[in-house]
Amino acid sequence: MRRTTPFTTTTAPVAVIGTIALSLTGSPAHAGPSAPAERAQLRGLPAAAGTVEALASAATALAQASARPKSHTVVRGDTVSAIAARHGLRTADVLAWNGLGWKSIIHPGDVLRLSPSESATTMHRAKAVSRDTSHGASDARGAGTHTVTKGDTLWAIARSEGVSLARLLRANDLTTSSIIYPGQKLEIPGRAAAPAAASAARKSASSSGSAAKRVVLDDEQVRGVKTIIAVGRELGVPEKGIAIALATAMVESWIRNVDYGTHDSLGLFQQRPSMGWGSADEVRDPRRATAAFFGGPGDPNGTATRGLLDIDGWRDMEFGAAAQAVQVSAYPHRYATWEDQAYEWLEAYG
Repeated sequence: MRRTTPFTTTTAPVAVIGTIALSLTGSPAHAGPSAPAERAQLRGLPAAAGTVEALASAATALAQASARPKSHTVVRGDTVSAIAARHGLRTADVLAWNGLGWKSIIHPGDVLRLSPSESATTMHRAKAVSRDTSHGASDARGAGTHTVTKGDTLWAIARSEGVSLARLLRANDLTTSSIIYPGQKLEIPGRAAAPAAASAARKSASSSGSAAKRVVLDDEQVRGVKTIIAVGRELGVPEKGIAIALATAMVESWIRNVDYGTHDSLGLFQQRPSMGWGSADEVRDPRRATAAFFGGPGDPNGTATRGLLDIDGWRDMEFGAAAQAVQVSAYPHRYATWEDQAYEWLEAYG
């Protein structure tokens, strides 16, 4: 997969994750977490055994969070893992909050976030408030809802109402596997706009590059979609996580198990053997590659790589940002453009 090195400046690099640069002229080296304990910590293993110890640990963490600054300015000799430890944080979290990867280099003067950006959380809350408000308003007007009739499907309703399936699901707290019944009322997000206006808005969004051009999947792509969905279901990945994986595979390989890519990237997710994602044969095993993308307890790479489930707060992140947190791509904006179609594939083949 394609990777970028953020925080590039003219200052000589002084630190790499887990490594302290001992001179100003030394070449930067790359290293993973500083110790096995750090890797164990990435998996969220309990810090203490027993109720008393756990409560004490939680109290300490709360106190640290209250006193923790919002950012840290890098100085000579700093490493991401050392900064994280100093503030009682996990290295993986600091990396994700700052858009860094395990091989990223930091420089004196760089400012690192020590908490998630408020934008994702604020946006998530705003959506929830908006949904509640619009629901009450629509009830008062007798508009903004759709009454389910016999033969209706979520996909057909979304299409007829001029909204995306993803928005319809989110507005009603449904998933693609939810069952709807005749007489049930569904909220239609953005219903205040006429269908023609909604259609024009979608065309405008598509032409501006905010939505990918609609594609019809061929047999090879359908097999890839089904594999990703199957692995996601087996691992208990939420609907959003599976949709993110589908969109990521489309961006990275056009959902094809390719034997080529940038540098040594291969397979559905363009994972790189040189970056620890597995051997060339392993990253071209669709099921294994998908499991590695999801990460978590079922990660075939163990703690060598970080998958979607290893990223704290990924459920509340914007769709494309969550994909980028795993892939660290040079083109982070591309993932979100496939969100709607990814949910459609999930409904069609899941």
